[in-house]
Amino acid sequence: MTAITVNLNPIIQLTDNQFYQLCRQNPEVKFERNAAGELLIMPPTGRETGNRNFEMTADFVIWNRQTQLGVGFDSSTCFKLPNGANRSPDVAWIRQERWDTLTLEQKEKFPPIAPDFVLELMSPSNTLRETQDKVQEYIDNGVKLGWLINPKMRQVEIYRLSQPVEILTSPQQLSGEDVLPGFILNLQIIWR
Repeated sequence: MTAITVNLNPIIQLTDNQFYQLCRQNPEVKFERNAAGELLIMPPTGRETGNRNFEMTADFVIWNRQTQLGVGFDSSTCFKLPNGANRSPDVAWIRQERWDTLTLEQKEKFPPIAPDFVLELMSPSNTLRETQDKVQEYIDNGVKLGWLINPKMRQVEIYRLSQPVEILTSPQQLSGEDVLPGFILNLQIIWR
């Protein structure tokens, strides 16, 4: 099952606060909102994808605790991007000095900031085109480094600001480059 798109714009255009309240009143539903203001209802992941997300997130948590360079987020965090979209990457990370520019209220709701890094792990419910478009949207909104990991095809697409997409087949690891200094993601947990 792919995301369900609901267009309420002919009836009502939700403000940021109304969208936030809709999400709070329906915690069992994972909503995103695209730049056109359409609501996207995201299906839950299955066991394989959930386990892969859990394992990868642990690597980011350990690295972030050791370096203390920024703030990390899981897939339940929604960000308000500059183009107006509200998106929830599977993993996101923001440099501490950028995070510290936000007010307490902005941090408590859907932070109005594009992360420095995002990761999207494809699940069987995702289509490749939709996921590629989502990662490209992140880059177009200022994300410096994005990874799209496709376990079924054993491929990783690496998105960087002002650069063409790089596609790797069955890489054993990924480097966080200068965005996540010293971070290496071992992909054996994904390809197993």
